[in-house]
Amino acid sequence: MIKLLARTAVFLLAAAIGIVLTDLLFGLFDWQTFDVVWANPLTFVLAVVIFAIGQAVLSPLFAQVAQRNAPALLGVVGLVTTYVALLLAVLVAPDGLTIEGWQGWVLGPVIVWLVTMFATFLLPAVMLRNALQGDGRRGAA
Repeated sequence: MIKLLARTAVFLLAAAIGIVLTDLLFGLFDWQTFDVVWANPLTFVLAVVIFAIGQAVLSPLFAQVAQRNAPALLGVVGLVTTYVALLLAVLVAPDGLTIEGWQGWVLGPVIVWLVTMFATFLLPAVMLRNALQGDGRRGAA
């Protein structure tokens, strides 16, 4: 049960990091086509949850379809599921995340996919290191 909760927390945090960093990167280029709506943080959280659930549900489904019908497409399953999950998040929580224009719909999913992928790999290591350091501190006290 703890493992499931930890994985869920990592996945949700990675999704949030991916979306927020994409928003910040788009802001640096002054592109208003991928925006987190900070005025209503609860709908942003809803958008992240919808995105994460969409990724979790669609990824195995798309991977199975690709494996069965076009194995060469297995490499892009993550990118396709990111696009579809972002579309679901925008449709369900438009007050938390807006995506418009070609930059938002072409570059946005690619950046979210890359950042989320790296965050999913790096967060468990960081969390484990912090947990181990925390255990050391408690033993010394």
